[in-house]
Amino acid sequence: MTNLNYKLPKRLELLLDNNGQDLISGGLKGIEKESLRISADGVIAHTAHPKALGAALTHPHITTDYSEALLEFITPPFADTKDTLDYLNNIHQYVYDQVKGEMLLAASMPCGIDGDESVPIAEYGTSNIGKMKHIYRTGLWHRYGRTMQAIAGIHYNYSLPTALLKKLHKLEKSPLSLEDYTAAAYFDLIRNIQRQGWLILYLFGASPAICKKFFKSRPHLMDQFEEFDQYTLYHPYATSLRMSDIGYKSKNQANLHIDYNSLSGYVESLSQAISTPFPDYEKIGVKVDGQYRQLNSNLLQIENEFYSIVRPKQIAFSGEKPTLALKRRGVRYIELRSLDLDLFSPIGIKPETAYFVEAFLITCFFQKSPPLSQEDHRTNNQNQLKVANHGRKRGLELEQDGEEMPLDDWADQIFAAMEPICQLLDADQKASPYRDALKKMQETVQDQELTPSAKILEQMTDHKEAFACFAIRASAEHEKHFRKHHLDPKLTHTFNEMASQSLAKQRELEQKDQIPFDDFLAHYFAQK
Repeated sequence: MTNLNYKLPKRLELLLDNNGQDLISGGLKGIEKESLRISADGVIAHTAHPKALGAALTHPHITTDYSEALLEFITPPFADTKDTLDYLNNIHQYVYDQVKGEMLLAASMPCGIDGDESVPIAEYGTSNIGKMKHIYRTGLWHRYGRTMQAIAGIHYNYSLPTALLKKLHKLEKSPLSLEDYTAAAYFDLIRNIQRQGWLILYLFGASPAICKKFFKSRPHLMDQFEEFDQYTLYHPYATSLRMSDIGYKSKNQANLHIDYNSLSGYVESLSQAISTPFPDYEKIGVKVDGQYRQLNSNLLQIENEFYSIVRPKQIAFSGEKPTLALKRRGVRYIELRSLDLDLFSPIGIKPETAYFVEAFLITCFFQKSPPLSQEDHRTNNQNQLKVANHGRKRGLELEQDGEEMPLDDWADQIFAAMEPICQLLDADQKASPYRDALKKMQETVQDQELTPSAKILEQMTDHKEAFACFAIRASAEHEKHFRKHHLDPKLTHTFNEMASQSLAKQRELEQKDQIPFDDFLAHYFAQK
């Protein structure tokens, strides 16, 4: 260990004392990556989801998020990060092989939009579940606007190694069942991500600027920014405006008190938000002139509406509420939602980012994780917003345990905690990808010009170009990269089969006898 003053966490020390170090590696990693389809001239696509890609409702790996133009690629979970990234690359290659005349926007913040009406809401067909997905998105439009929903990002999914949890359950002599111990372990991890997750925004934030047209439907928000040029607004030291109040995090949800101290508390508090009426949303109406405007008029329509940097997840059965899936079968993995698309990578994420994030999550798991108070939630949110808006400002201080702490010093503490984890993860590697990633991120804290956000502003300045021009230029470079290659024929056949099967599955859903949609919705929310 290079930092002799760093004391190993009790949980990690216990594992090492009992020769359990090999159990740290092998957690499953999956990635969900969103990208807007845009035309060659940089305008958001108004074409339907390409049929060659299959049905967005039923395809396991290629779907849409909020908008018909917002593609979402979902990898299976793999133990080896390289396999995860290779699969993500293969999806990109397949999409470019199938879709002509359009490209994927490389940026998280949308370009080529012109107000809410320019963003088409995703369509999922005539089945009840398809209608529900579309109406949910219609509700998001009425509540938050469509432009905010066109923002894209990376979700990094991670599950702790099962053998590691079993070993620690035994070593710690936990009175809990293994399932309850596992849930508690994931919430330990989640609370520490909330405390230290600002570091992800600093290191990987890639949205320091925004097109002015993003604010066409919400012009009052423009006043808080400086003007980069006649088309672009920005904060000079911003890292991830996607994660600020005008992007991913919503002021509408600022007063939601979701409990992250236990699985039962989380499920109960989230369920309460889904069942609590909200006057502003009641004014919108639920079903007006025979047409649904939203699924309900409560604080949240469904669980997914709660915007958070990290979520506990369990695979839900078709039509099953996510909170019920968690209650019935516990936590299966966590979803880290705070990664911007990396404009300097054709697939939106670099290998060193993936290696660093895994090591960071494992470090958060091993660290002591006391319960969070409402004041802690406020502090964590304020730290995240500070870094999102002004993270590269020299001497920026964050609040740690009631005291001001320079960002650089706190980052050094996190890096010191990560060192032994990176060494253990590298033990079975021919190279040292985890330590190399850690070293690179240490350098990025020492030199803020190495951050993606600083590089973006530097290129915009050097080329005298608006953010949209930079983003479209980067997108065109990525398109050129994929157009030069083609997917292996066997893999193409596999993806073609998945597309065909997804279309058949959607047709099957739509041809089945269905109960009236009103009854379907009532049954969905009546689940207990």
